[in-house]
Amino acid sequence: MLLAFHQTAALRAAIDLDLLAVACTLASDDFIRQVGNSPSSVRGTLAHILSGEWIWLERWQGRSPKTLLHPETFHTVQSLESQGERVDRELAHFVEALTPQRLDEELAYLNQKGQRYSYPLWQQMLHVVNHSSYHRGQITISLRQLGAEAVSTDFLVYCDEKPDGA
Repeated sequence: MLLAFHQTAALRAAIDLDLLAVACTLASDDFIRQVGNSPSSVRGTLAHILSGEWIWLERWQGRSPKTLLHPETFHTVQSLESQGERVDRELAHFVEALTPQRLDEELAYLNQKGQRYSYPLWQQMLHVVNHSSYHRGQITISLRQLGAEAVSTDFLVYCDEKPDGA
């Protein structure tokens, strides 16, 4: 399981770079255009993914933020990319330090309403992978609706395209 989390951390970083590269090709109006998904724009969905990954990483380090990151604070793709790089570095460092024992440990956190929850770390991490994958699919649909190039979000495609096969 530890290897799977190492690979998914690398996968999410690679896919996010691809999504951001395509998002950079959008006109600024298209970047924030409401396209009917939830969140409803490419910016909103990218910010939602980033925000979710950030808040869970904070929780795994013993902090419980009260709010998510706000999409409106990201005026450009580059501002999302900059914040994403910070989260990528912190997440890579966190995953690198993981042990099988740590994955099995119960980890309590407070949600945004102050309610306490506790799950094994591996379940929380799997939740984040699943949540982010779902929303990356939404971004791909939004990009197509806006006439932009679609980005593959498939794990095995990622493995095939990596020189070392992941």
